[in-house]
Amino acid sequence: MKIIMSNQTVISQFLLLGLHIPPEHQQLFYALFLAMYLTTVLGNLIIIILILLDSHLHTPMYFFLSNLSFSDLCFSCVTMPKLLQNMQSQVPSIPYEGCLTQMCFIIDFGGMENFILVVMAYDRYVAICFPLYYTNIMSPKLCVCLMMLCWMLATFHAMLHTLLLARLSFCKDNVIPHFFCDISALLKLACSDTYINELMIFITGGIFSVIPFSLIIVSYVQIVCSILKVSSARVIHKVFSTCGSHLSVVSLFYGTIIGLYIFPSANKDTIKDTIMAMMYTVVTPMLNPFIYSLRNRDIKEALIRVLCKKKISLK
Repeated sequence: MKIIMSNQTVISQFLLLGLHIPPEHQQLFYALFLAMYLTTVLGNLIIIILILLDSHLHTPMYFFLSNLSFSDLCFSCVTMPKLLQNMQSQVPSIPYEGCLTQMCFIIDFGGMENFILVVMAYDRYVAICFPLYYTNIMSPKLCVCLMMLCWMLATFHAMLHTLLLARLSFCKDNVIPHFFCDISALLKLACSDTYINELMIFITGGIFSVIPFSLIIVSYVQIVCSILKVSSARVIHKVFSTCGSHLSVVSLFYGTIIGLYIFPSANKDTIKDTIMAMMYTVVTPMLNPFIYSLRNRDIKEALIRVLCKKKISLK
Protein backbone atom coordinates (compact mmCIF):
# COMPACT_ATOMS: atom_id res chain seq x y z
CA MET A 1 0.00 0.00 0.00
CA LYS A 2 1.23 3.49 -0.85
CA ILE A 3 0.12 6.82 0.59
CA ILE A 4 0.61 10.07 -1.36
CA MET A 5 1.80 12.94 0.83
CA SER A 6 2.88 16.31 -0.61
CA ASN A 7 3.25 14.92 -4.14
CA GLN A 8 5.47 12.06 -2.81
CA THR A 9 4.44 8.44 -2.54
CA VAL A 10 5.22 6.95 0.87
CA ILE A 11 5.08 3.20 1.45
CA SER A 12 2.92 2.09 4.38
CA GLN A 13 3.43 -1.66 4.00
CA PHE A 14 5.75 -4.18 2.33
CA LEU A 15 5.08 -7.39 0.45
CA LEU A 16 7.07 -10.44 1.61
CA LEU A 17 7.53 -12.59 -1.50
CA GLY A 18 10.45 -14.75 -0.44
CA LEU A 19 8.75 -18.14 -0.75
CA HIS A 20 7.81 -19.23 -4.26
CA ILE A 21 5.53 -22.18 -3.50
CA PRO A 22 3.12 -23.51 -6.14
CA PRO A 23 -0.53 -23.24 -5.03
CA GLU A 24 -1.00 -27.01 -5.12
CA HIS A 25 1.84 -27.42 -2.56
CA GLN A 26 0.81 -24.52 -0.34
CA GLN A 27 -0.99 -26.57 2.31
CA LEU A 28 1.77 -29.18 2.43
CA PHE A 29 4.45 -26.57 3.11
CA TYR A 30 2.18 -24.80 5.59
CA ALA A 31 1.84 -28.02 7.58
CA LEU A 32 5.60 -28.58 7.36
CA PHE A 33 6.50 -25.09 8.61
CA LEU A 34 3.85 -25.27 11.33
CA ALA A 35 5.31 -28.58 12.54
CA MET A 36 8.82 -27.10 12.49
CA TYR A 37 7.66 -24.05 14.46
CA LEU A 38 5.88 -26.13 17.09
CA THR A 39 8.91 -28.41 17.36
CA THR A 40 11.16 -25.39 17.87
CA VAL A 41 8.94 -23.93 20.59
CA LEU A 42 8.47 -27.26 22.39
CA GLY A 43 12.14 -28.29 22.13
CA ASN A 44 13.53 -25.02 23.46
CA LEU A 45 10.89 -24.79 26.19
CA ILE A 46 11.80 -28.29 27.39
CA ILE A 47 15.48 -27.33 27.60
CA ILE A 48 14.67 -24.15 29.55
CA ILE A 49 12.26 -25.90 31.95
CA LEU A 50 14.64 -28.80 32.61
CA ILE A 51 17.49 -26.43 33.45
CA LEU A 52 15.23 -24.42 35.75
CA LEU A 53 13.78 -27.45 37.57
CA ASP A 54 16.80 -29.75 37.89
CA SER A 55 19.43 -28.60 40.39
CA HIS A 56 22.06 -30.82 38.74
CA LEU A 57 21.92 -28.50 35.73
CA HIS A 58 22.50 -25.31 37.71
CA THR A 59 26.00 -24.86 36.28
CA PRO A 60 27.49 -22.15 34.04
CA MET A 61 27.32 -24.34 30.91
CA TYR A 62 23.59 -25.00 31.29
CA PHE A 63 22.89 -21.44 32.39
CA PHE A 64 24.31 -20.30 29.04
CA LEU A 65 22.42 -23.08 27.25
CA SER A 66 19.12 -21.92 28.75
CA ASN A 67 19.79 -18.42 27.45
CA LEU A 68 20.63 -19.83 24.03
CA SER A 69 17.35 -21.76 24.01
CA PHE A 70 15.44 -18.65 25.05
CA SER A 71 17.12 -16.68 22.25
CA ASP A 72 16.27 -19.41 19.70
CA LEU A 73 12.69 -19.53 20.95
CA CYS A 74 12.24 -15.76 20.59
CA PHE A 75 14.04 -15.72 17.24
CA SER A 76 11.64 -18.30 15.85
CA CYS A 77 8.60 -16.49 17.26
CA VAL A 78 9.65 -13.30 15.46
CA THR A 79 9.70 -14.88 11.99
CA MET A 80 7.52 -18.01 11.89
CA PRO A 81 4.06 -16.73 12.93
CA LYS A 82 4.17 -14.02 10.25
CA LEU A 83 5.39 -16.55 7.68
CA LEU A 84 2.52 -18.91 8.53
CA GLN A 85 0.01 -16.06 8.44
CA ASN A 86 1.21 -14.87 5.02
CA MET A 87 1.04 -18.39 3.61
CA GLN A 88 -2.71 -18.36 4.35
CA SER A 89 -3.17 -14.84 3.00
CA GLN A 90 -3.76 -13.76 -0.59
CA VAL A 91 -1.46 -10.76 -0.07
CA PRO A 92 1.65 -11.61 2.04
CA SER A 93 2.08 -8.12 3.46
CA ILE A 94 3.50 -6.55 6.61
CA PRO A 95 2.98 -2.94 7.82
CA TYR A 96 5.95 -0.55 7.73
CA GLU A 97 6.10 -0.34 11.53
CA GLY A 98 5.74 -4.11 11.85
CA CYS A 99 8.56 -4.62 9.35
CA LEU A 100 10.96 -2.40 11.30
CA THR A 101 9.96 -4.11 14.55
CA GLN A 102 10.52 -7.57 13.08
CA MET A 103 13.91 -6.53 11.68
CA CYS A 104 14.90 -5.09 15.07
CA PHE A 105 14.10 -8.31 16.93
CA ILE A 106 15.74 -10.48 14.25
CA ILE A 107 18.99 -8.53 14.63
CA ASP A 108 18.62 -8.57 18.43
CA PHE A 109 18.05 -12.30 18.92
CA GLY A 110 20.39 -13.24 16.07
CA GLY A 111 23.13 -11.15 17.67
CA MET A 112 22.27 -12.63 21.04
CA GLU A 113 22.88 -16.16 19.77
CA ASN A 114 26.14 -14.97 18.26
CA PHE A 115 27.40 -13.59 21.61
CA ILE A 116 26.16 -16.55 23.64
CA LEU A 117 28.11 -18.94 21.41
CA VAL A 118 31.26 -16.94 22.23
CA VAL A 119 30.54 -17.10 25.96
CA MET A 120 29.91 -20.84 25.75
CA ALA A 121 33.22 -21.30 23.91
CA TYR A 122 34.97 -19.38 26.69
CA ASP A 123 33.24 -21.56 29.29
CA ARG A 124 34.52 -24.72 27.57
CA TYR A 125 37.99 -23.18 27.29
CA VAL A 126 38.16 -22.49 31.04
CA ALA A 127 36.70 -25.91 31.92
CA ILE A 128 39.27 -27.80 29.83
CA CYS A 129 42.37 -25.62 30.11
CA PHE A 130 41.92 -24.55 33.77
CA PRO A 131 39.81 -27.31 35.40
CA LEU A 132 41.14 -26.68 38.92
CA TYR A 133 40.19 -23.00 38.78
CA TYR A 134 36.94 -23.42 36.84
CA THR A 135 34.61 -22.87 39.79
CA ASN A 136 36.45 -19.74 40.89
CA ILE A 137 36.69 -18.25 37.40
CA MET A 138 33.17 -19.07 36.20
CA SER A 139 31.44 -17.72 39.29
CA PRO A 140 27.67 -17.06 39.26
CA LYS A 141 28.38 -13.32 39.32
CA LEU A 142 30.60 -13.52 36.23
CA CYS A 143 28.05 -15.68 34.38
CA VAL A 144 25.25 -13.18 35.04
CA CYS A 145 27.50 -10.27 34.03
CA LEU A 146 28.46 -12.03 30.80
CA MET A 147 24.80 -12.61 29.94
CA MET A 148 23.88 -9.02 30.74
CA LEU A 149 26.72 -7.85 28.49
CA CYS A 150 25.47 -10.13 25.70
CA TRP A 151 21.93 -8.77 25.95
CA MET A 152 23.12 -5.14 26.07
CA LEU A 153 25.42 -5.54 23.04
CA ALA A 154 22.72 -7.34 21.03
CA THR A 155 20.08 -4.73 21.92
CA PHE A 156 22.44 -1.84 21.10
CA HIS A 157 23.28 -3.46 17.76
CA ALA A 158 19.60 -3.95 16.90
CA MET A 159 18.51 -0.46 17.97
CA LEU A 160 21.37 1.18 16.06
CA HIS A 161 20.35 -0.35 12.73
CA THR A 162 16.63 0.12 13.40
CA LEU A 163 16.98 3.83 14.16
CA LEU A 164 19.24 4.36 11.15
CA LEU A 165 16.74 2.57 8.92
CA ALA A 166 13.79 4.51 10.35
CA ARG A 167 15.22 7.77 9.00
CA LEU A 168 15.13 6.47 5.40
CA SER A 169 12.32 7.08 2.93
CA PHE A 170 10.60 4.28 1.01
CA CYS A 171 8.65 5.58 -1.96
CA LYS A 172 9.14 3.19 -4.88
CA ASP A 173 9.14 -0.59 -4.84
CA ASN A 174 7.69 -2.27 -1.74
CA VAL A 175 8.43 -5.92 -2.63
CA ILE A 176 10.90 -7.70 -0.30
CA PRO A 177 12.34 -10.89 -1.88
CA HIS A 178 12.40 -12.61 1.52
CA PHE A 179 9.87 -14.14 3.89
CA PHE A 180 10.96 -11.72 6.62
CA CYS A 181 12.16 -8.10 6.79
CA ASP A 182 15.84 -8.46 6.02
CA ILE A 183 17.92 -5.30 6.48
CA SER A 184 19.87 -5.72 3.25
CA ALA A 185 16.65 -6.15 1.26
CA LEU A 186 15.11 -3.06 2.88
CA LEU A 187 18.14 -0.91 2.07
CA LYS A 188 17.76 -1.80 -1.63
CA LEU A 189 14.21 -0.43 -1.54
CA ALA A 190 15.09 2.90 0.10
CA CYS A 191 14.75 6.12 -1.90
CA SER A 192 17.13 8.15 0.30
CA ASP A 193 20.89 7.83 0.70
CA THR A 194 21.89 4.60 2.47
CA TYR A 195 25.64 5.29 2.75
CA ILE A 196 25.57 5.67 6.55
CA ASN A 197 23.52 2.48 6.93
CA GLU A 198 25.88 0.47 4.75
CA LEU A 199 28.91 1.91 6.53
CA MET A 200 27.51 0.97 9.95
CA ILE A 201 26.66 -2.53 8.70
CA PHE A 202 30.27 -2.91 7.56
CA ILE A 203 31.67 -1.60 10.86
CA THR A 204 29.33 -3.48 13.18
CA GLY A 205 29.63 -6.58 11.00
CA GLY A 206 33.34 -6.61 11.78
CA ILE A 207 32.89 -5.89 15.47
CA PHE A 208 29.87 -8.07 16.23
CA SER A 209 30.44 -10.94 13.78
CA VAL A 210 34.08 -11.34 12.80
CA ILE A 211 35.48 -10.72 16.29
CA PRO A 212 33.11 -13.19 18.07
CA PHE A 213 33.79 -15.85 15.43
CA SER A 214 37.54 -15.25 15.80
CA LEU A 215 37.27 -15.58 19.59
CA ILE A 216 35.52 -18.93 19.18
CA ILE A 217 38.30 -20.12 16.85
CA VAL A 218 40.97 -18.95 19.31
CA SER A 219 39.20 -20.73 22.19
CA TYR A 220 39.12 -24.02 20.32
CA VAL A 221 42.72 -23.67 19.17
CA GLN A 222 43.68 -23.33 22.84
CA ILE A 223 41.51 -26.34 23.72
CA VAL A 224 43.10 -28.48 21.00
CA CYS A 225 46.59 -27.45 22.09
CA SER A 226 45.69 -28.35 25.67
CA ILE A 227 44.29 -31.82 24.94
CA LEU A 228 47.19 -32.70 22.63
CA LYS A 229 49.38 -32.63 25.71
CA VAL A 230 47.19 -35.33 27.29
CA SER A 231 48.00 -38.91 26.39
CA SER A 232 44.82 -40.42 27.80
CA ALA A 233 42.39 -41.45 25.07
CA ARG A 234 39.52 -41.38 27.60
CA VAL A 235 40.19 -37.73 28.45
CA ILE A 236 40.44 -36.75 24.78
CA HIS A 237 37.15 -38.54 24.01
CA LYS A 238 35.45 -36.81 26.95
CA VAL A 239 36.68 -33.40 25.77
CA PHE A 240 35.40 -33.90 22.23
CA SER A 241 32.12 -35.26 23.59
CA THR A 242 31.72 -32.14 25.75
CA CYS A 243 32.55 -29.72 22.94
CA GLY A 244 30.85 -31.62 20.11
CA SER A 245 27.40 -30.12 20.62
CA HIS A 246 28.71 -26.57 20.79
CA LEU A 247 30.87 -27.08 17.70
CA SER A 248 27.86 -28.45 15.80
CA VAL A 249 25.74 -25.41 16.70
CA VAL A 250 28.59 -23.01 15.83
CA SER A 251 29.09 -24.69 12.44
CA LEU A 252 25.37 -24.60 11.67
CA PHE A 253 24.94 -20.96 12.74
CA TYR A 254 28.03 -19.43 11.16
CA GLY A 255 27.90 -21.67 8.09
CA THR A 256 24.52 -20.31 7.04
CA ILE A 257 25.42 -16.71 7.95
CA ILE A 258 28.62 -16.87 5.89
CA GLY A 259 26.79 -18.47 2.98
CA LEU A 260 24.06 -15.83 2.99
CA TYR A 261 25.93 -12.59 3.75
CA ILE A 262 29.61 -13.19 3.02
CA PHE A 263 29.07 -15.11 -0.25
CA PRO A 264 25.65 -13.98 -1.53
CA SER A 265 24.16 -15.04 -4.83
CA ALA A 266 25.84 -13.39 -7.80
CA ASN A 267 22.66 -13.40 -9.91
CA LYS A 268 19.19 -12.09 -9.19
CA ASP A 269 17.82 -15.52 -8.41
CA THR A 270 16.86 -15.44 -4.73
CA ILE A 271 16.18 -19.17 -4.29
CA LYS A 272 19.61 -19.83 -2.74
CA ASP A 273 19.32 -16.78 -0.46
CA THR A 274 15.85 -17.88 0.65
CA ILE A 275 17.06 -21.39 1.46
CA MET A 276 20.06 -20.07 3.40
CA ALA A 277 17.84 -17.62 5.30
CA MET A 278 15.44 -20.45 6.07
CA MET A 279 18.36 -22.42 7.51
CA TYR A 280 19.34 -19.88 10.16
CA THR A 281 15.87 -18.50 10.93
CA VAL A 282 13.88 -21.77 10.98
CA VAL A 283 16.09 -24.87 10.89
CA THR A 284 18.88 -23.81 13.29
CA PRO A 285 16.58 -22.83 16.21
CA MET A 286 14.72 -26.13 15.73
CA LEU A 287 17.85 -28.31 15.64
CA ASN A 288 19.74 -26.73 18.55
CA PRO A 289 17.68 -28.46 21.30
CA PHE A 290 18.12 -31.82 19.57
CA ILE A 291 21.86 -31.31 19.13
CA TYR A 292 22.30 -30.60 22.83
CA SER A 293 19.83 -33.19 24.15
CA LEU A 294 20.75 -36.15 21.93
CA ARG A 295 24.46 -35.75 22.62
CA ASN A 296 24.12 -34.79 26.27
CA ARG A 297 23.69 -37.39 29.00
CA ASP A 298 22.97 -34.75 31.68
CA ILE A 299 19.94 -33.46 29.75
CA LYS A 300 18.59 -36.98 29.29
CA GLU A 301 19.04 -37.81 32.97
CA ALA A 302 17.42 -34.52 34.00
CA LEU A 303 14.41 -35.31 31.81
CA ILE A 304 14.06 -38.73 33.44
CA ARG A 305 14.32 -37.22 36.95
CA VAL A 306 11.71 -34.55 36.22
CA LEU A 307 9.32 -37.08 34.67
CA CYS A 308 9.78 -39.48 37.64
CA LYS A 309 9.05 -36.68 40.11
CA LYS A 310 5.94 -35.79 38.12
CA LYS A 311 4.70 -39.40 38.23
CA ILE A 312 5.33 -39.62 41.98
CA SER A 313 3.44 -36.38 42.64
CA LEU A 314 0.45 -37.65 40.63
CA LYS A 315 0.14 -40.84 42.67
